[in-house]
Amino acid sequence: MSPQADEDSEAPHPRTTAALFGHASAEAALLAAYRGGRIPHAFLIAGPKGIGKATLAYRLARFVLAHPNPTAPEVAAATSLALDPKHPVARHIAAQAQGDLLILERTANDKGVLRQQIAVDDVRRTVAFFGSTAGEGGWRIAIVDAVDELNRSGANALLKVLEEPPQRALLLLVSHSAARVPATLRSRCRIVTLRPLIETDVAAAVAVATGSSANDPEIAAAAAAADGSVSRALAFLDGDALELRQRALDLLDKLPAVDTSALHALGEAIAGTDPLPLAAFLDTINAWLSLRLDRDRGELGRLNRLADASERINAAARDVETYNLERKPLVFSVFGLLAEATRG
Repeated sequence: MSPQADEDSEAPHPRTTAALFGHASAEAALLAAYRGGRIPHAFLIAGPKGIGKATLAYRLARFVLAHPNPTAPEVAAATSLALDPKHPVARHIAAQAQGDLLILERTANDKGVLRQQIAVDDVRRTVAFFGSTAGEGGWRIAIVDAVDELNRSGANALLKVLEEPPQRALLLLVSHSAARVPATLRSRCRIVTLRPLIETDVAAAVAVATGSSANDPEIAAAAAAADGSVSRALAFLDGDALELRQRALDLLDKLPAVDTSALHALGEAIAGTDPLPLAAFLDTINAWLSLRLDRDRGELGRLNRLADASERINAAARDVETYNLERKPLVFSVFGLLAEATRG
């Protein structure tokens, strides 16, 4: 799955995505804030992975850069943030050649390995970026995708910009979990919470991304299993991903009991170097964890155990992906941690 965006690598990148599904009310609120001259200097766009948060951020950025005057007639007449893909701003952003837009995301290190966090030096570029002279419209926009991937130093560097934002500066922070964003950042943003998409919107988005029909049985099955996430549905289009998901869910349903023979079989199913089975497995585990973390909020002890398990599972998964480690031990580790977290 793409580390730079909350859409899967199978989907078009949000910088080139023209369509937005299922978030008309959030889009209308952003348009109204801009049109009314009440737009804050920072938005925190939060929600589960793969539902269109980065797509909405890029959509707002394109609109503002293309229509820099919020009181212009074309802004007053607009019914959405849509911009013609042939517009110069849309083309420049798609080509990563828009000088007034800064993107902060994880990048590769000098060995070509993707960093686990957004580099603090990249974050510090925002100070110089917002301090420089903007283009004709005067707007400078930064998209952080995702703010969850900042370490403490990176968050502190970003905070300096949020504390003293220049005129016509707009920061769009994408987050997969607003509750995990440091309060110092969160309190300086207007929070826009996006919900998982309904099944028909997932199917429609997948159809656009793949050039298929939303009525295709495979797309319908993937959308039904995706829990409102387009990126998850795209991952499930892989031949064995839906079956693998169900096997993992069957094991999760039995927790804290663990079926060792079934774990061996699941480990064999994700073994090898193909990234898709591992991605489907981890996505299923993380989706389950998100639901349990929401459901068990009233049980502090279990909540803390689940949160700790989530961090340890994802750290172990990053090591497996980064260093190409054996995958079967990860399966046993994941279910060992979850069994301990759900016991009692």
